[in-house]
Amino acid sequence: MRIIFSRKGFDSSAGGGPSPIVGGRPVSLPIPAGAASKTTYGDLGLASLAKTASRGKLGASDLCHHDPMFLADGTCVFGQCGAAQTHLERQGVTLGDVFVFFGLFADEQTREPHHRIFGYLRVAEVVPLTQQVPDELTDIAHPHALALHHRNDVIWRGEGRQANIASDALRLTVPDGPPSLWHRPEWLKRGGLSYHDRADRWLRGGRLKSVARGQEFVADIGRRKAPREWLESVIEEINRS
Repeated sequence: MRIIFSRKGFDSSAGGGPSPIVGGRPVSLPIPAGAASKTTYGDLGLASLAKTASRGKLGASDLCHHDPMFLADGTCVFGQCGAAQTHLERQGVTLGDVFVFFGLFADEQTREPHHRIFGYLRVAEVVPLTQQVPDELTDIAHPHALALHHRNDVIWRGEGRQANIASDALRLTVPDGPPSLWHRPEWLKRGGLSYHDRADRWLRGGRLKSVARGQEFVADIGRRKAPREWLESVIEEINRS
């Protein structure tokens, strides 16, 4: 089994600033659309938040890359392609594995930028899009279904939800630390997370200096009990109303 730490949403380069935490709830802002999209920030009710986070560069009429999509039936639809998808394939990511989505957020009061987990997807189906796009993906206007982004364009879908509470249990960044300095789970050791092989990233005190760029970081946990328990606690926290 694999846990994939999947970076999504606004940051300093994609969008211009962190996604907000509004009324104690993390609101992941989709990045501006770089390819096909029919969805605007206004459509999602995110116009004012996008305007603030982007310092006025984005507004109601701007198209966004609405992905991952969390649906009302408790499922998630997530598209990936290019080098990031190739990395997932090389790491052996498949059915039963779990994406843990994280991004850059800022609290309303402190405005302190930090990384936190905001959703998950337990993979039940992998849908290649290069030959045929299922009608239901076009119907929901998923951006990867509207136009081919790359020759290895794929949809991952299955059970998935986003958090309603910005709890400390879902925060990755250490207190008062820069966003990239994480408090890592005890089960996560050097050599156990893709793109993080350098020894100087694994610091004393259970800290990890996460890479600045990249989307998909894969931990192959096999049949180990501790990471599975950690994952289920994260999913339980996300599902708390």
